[in-house]
Amino acid sequence: MKEILLAVFACFIAGAAAAAEIPKVVAAAPKAVAGNAAMTEDQKILYFLGQAVSSKIKQFKFTPGEARYITQGFSEALAGQKNKVDETYGMKLNSYLAKKQEAMVVKQKGASKPFLDKMAQEKGAEKLPSGVVYIPVKEGAGITPKPTDMVKVHYHGTFPDGKVFDSSVDRGAPAEFPLSGVIPCWTEGVQKIKVGGKARLVCPSDTAYGDQGAGGAIPGGATLVFEVELLEIMKENPTALMPEYSGEVKAAVEPAKEAAAAKSTAKTEVEN
Repeated sequence: MKEILLAVFACFIAGAAAAAEIPKVVAAAPKAVAGNAAMTEDQKILYFLGQAVSSKIKQFKFTPGEARYITQGFSEALAGQKNKVDETYGMKLNSYLAKKQEAMVVKQKGASKPFLDKMAQEKGAEKLPSGVVYIPVKEGAGITPKPTDMVKVHYHGTFPDGKVFDSSVDRGAPAEFPLSGVIPCWTEGVQKIKVGGKARLVCPSDTAYGDQGAGGAIPGGATLVFEVELLEIMKENPTALMPEYSGEVKAAVEPAKEAAAAKSTAKTEVEN
């Protein structure tokens, strides 16, 4: 948690510092620039910079009153005005964001509970030991995968309100990955799907991306819903992982790949 909040803080400050020499007009007339459909390429780049920096802190859902002071600090830094606070507020900010994140997670989990209870009552639903709700959609005819298998799937991921956050179906490209290298909800739930079958996995946050969320796309404490179709149990190494926001997937898979490479190198040296 602490490392992530510091990273967000660093990105925000770095963005402001890197742009410190941009003329005052950026702070003076943001509406005119942002609303102008005939922006030049350079203006579009600067507009994108503003969007990118903002996206780093958007997840904290600041109120208009809080956002006012963020905008003031950012604008004054761009304009080269004297800083009104000292460097000690860097660590104070970290503590402030941690409390805000904590409150958001508690609220998110509380709001998700009625939905989880409702999904557990759906026809054919099974609540697994972890709290994952497994709902069969289409029965497959093949075998079920083991945790050590690599699988090819199509999936459609939404929040409880139906908003889509990621979908291999929408992209038109199935995903391939080791079943042991994804979020616990998938590792547990996909093992129950036969090849050719489809199921809905309702994932409490503790079995998904936890209190930290993922990449700004998924807030901390979020319950997720995946409709997963198991297309194939792979025999070869996977060519892709789950989406870019899935930092946990990469973190889980990369060490395994490195260990396998080291083992292969050691075997070659022994044989030689």
